[in-house]
Amino acid sequence: MTKSFFTWAEDRGRAALLALALLSPTPAVWATDLSGLAVVNEDATLSLHERHVALWGIHVPHSADECQVYSRPAGCGAPASRALKTRVQGFVQCERQAQRADGVIEALCRVDEPGYDTGLDLAAWLVDQGWAVPLPDAPFEYHVLERLARQTGRGLWSLPGVLP
Repeated sequence: MTKSFFTWAEDRGRAALLALALLSPTPAVWATDLSGLAVVNEDATLSLHERHVALWGIHVPHSADECQVYSRPAGCGAPASRALKTRVQGFVQCERQAQRADGVIEALCRVDEPGYDTGLDLAAWLVDQGWAVPLPDAPFEYHVLERLARQTGRGLWSLPGVLP
């Protein structure tokens, strides 16, 4: 049985699509491409290789947000950004966890720090310092760190009357 030209062309097209799919980047490849020099933005996100990266598992109040206190409003985002800048002074390694509809990548990011074999988890550090709160699906450790930050009055929890 002889194939017509159109059947032969369809088979070649399918093979080309299969090859393209196999050569396309996969999430495993994406995880390795988020390493390099990072800059901390005012909203406590990172700029890394011209990508906007948010720390996965936490909420950092934005600069325009205000914490609710009994006596007066207090800006909360700027201190979180300043605190993050003390830890991010160069090379950052991030593992992509998700991507938001607006294109922002959510990632677990670490920096080299003495005493941490795999690096310091920046999101956990911000929660521990009291400048961020864990999201409901964050690792259990983040929730423990938040409770400790609240009990010891660190970061946002040092402001009088801060509501969760």
